[in-house]
Amino acid sequence: MAATAPMRRPVRRVAAVPAVLALACLLAAAPVAADQDDPRLDGLFDRLDGISDKANAREVTQKIWAIWYEHDQKAVERAMRDAHNALRAGEPGVALGMFDKAVRLDPEYAEAWNGRATTHFMLGNYEQSLADIERTLELEPRHFGALAGRGRCYLALDAPEKALTAFEASLAINPHQPGTRRRAERLREKLDGEAI
Repeated sequence: MAATAPMRRPVRRVAAVPAVLALACLLAAAPVAADQDDPRLDGLFDRLDGISDKANAREVTQKIWAIWYEHDQKAVERAMRDAHNALRAGEPGVALGMFDKAVRLDPEYAEAWNGRATTHFMLGNYEQSLADIERTLELEPRHFGALAGRGRCYLALDAPEKALTAFEASLAINPHQPGTRRRAERLREKLDGEAI
């Protein structure tokens, strides 16, 4: 939230009431951080459920991700951008430090936790990744990316039943994830074959 100029103390207490009400109205109208609490998400998730067209599904999915990445604090945005740049540059250790910073700056920001979970996964820190995924899902239970990541962690930890459960939970929220669908189908076939 942007800092405002300090208000002068009113001469009379009665005059302070309208000023307080005006300030409350301004604060209520101020933009809030987007990410997992953004009211646009409900409509997008509703649309996602009924889409059969791949291009339309991809567009809605990208809008959801874009909202998840939004943040109203420049320092958090900068840490997230630097973390993603480090990942693209093949420097997951640097990225981890930047995601740590984003989490410290705003512990209620789901996408910072999800980014850190992804980086832990890349570093082979599967238990830490799972812990960050749990926090992501506490903040945004519809985070299909975190659920798919949970599945990948469980695969790496040789827990195929848990992995399949996670992939299926992700697909229940967003059925338009071809990579996750393929992993779930292969895993289901493997588990069915082992059960015979």
